[in-house]
Amino acid sequence: MDRPEPSRAGATRARRNRDADWNAWPVADYLAENYRRLHPLDIGVIRHHAAVYRGYAPGTLARTLELGAGPNLYPLMQAGAASRRIDALEPGAACVRYLRHQLEAGPDASWRPFYTLCRSLDPALPESCTEALRPVRVVPGTAADLVPGGYDLASMNFVAESVTEDFGEFAALCAAFVGAVRPGGRLLAAFMERMPSYRIGEGPVWPACPVDEGTLRAVFAPRTTGLRITRVAKDRTLPEYGDSGVLLLTAERPCTPAPAPPQA
Repeated sequence: MDRPEPSRAGATRARRNRDADWNAWPVADYLAENYRRLHPLDIGVIRHHAAVYRGYAPGTLARTLELGAGPNLYPLMQAGAASRRIDALEPGAACVRYLRHQLEAGPDASWRPFYTLCRSLDPALPESCTEALRPVRVVPGTAADLVPGGYDLASMNFVAESVTEDFGEFAALCAAFVGAVRPGGRLLAAFMERMPSYRIGEGPVWPACPVDEGTLRAVFAPRTTGLRITRVAKDRTLPEYGDSGVLLLTAERPCTPAPAPPQA
């Protein structure tokens, strides 16, 4: 892997989100490595998310968010019954182009097994994947562009831990994710467990910070209620990214602010 850039003091400097060229994200390589067939990891994530969406009657959620959507369509598919509008917020130009093409021309055939599984777990979804994706709006932008409290539900899959080596920035991205939903709004997320900075195909190394369940609890517990974290075992059918599995999270934004700590 590429070596992190040394600081002026000689110490290694953690790369932050702004240090990577997300407009050049290798969409074709990423899809080839991860989403051209249904993997056991995908099945675990889809089952987890379906249990959340099944709890909502069709059209119950006025507006939902997929933060850092990337080229992964199945989290967008899964919201297609419960949500009347799905905002796919994505900063990278290559991913924005892919998403828009999928919505305009129809999803690639490789997504059919994913949608078949999604619909088998949530029969409220439309018969076709194209129809399920109809509420999706591709929104170029970053977490900094989010209006606090604008969504009934926010979803984030393999994002905050995969875009920075700085744990402070990871926590800030998670805080923005929580703040994106209204009080009482639902949060749904998946994180690569203990994944270091990683390479897609033969391209450059992308920044990441290795998080575990303790990290997630430290970040989310003070900001949420009903926090639940489960784990999916490492998927050996995927490329070796250095992870030890996937952590799946559900929580709600509290309806009332958490009490301030007592003054010393």
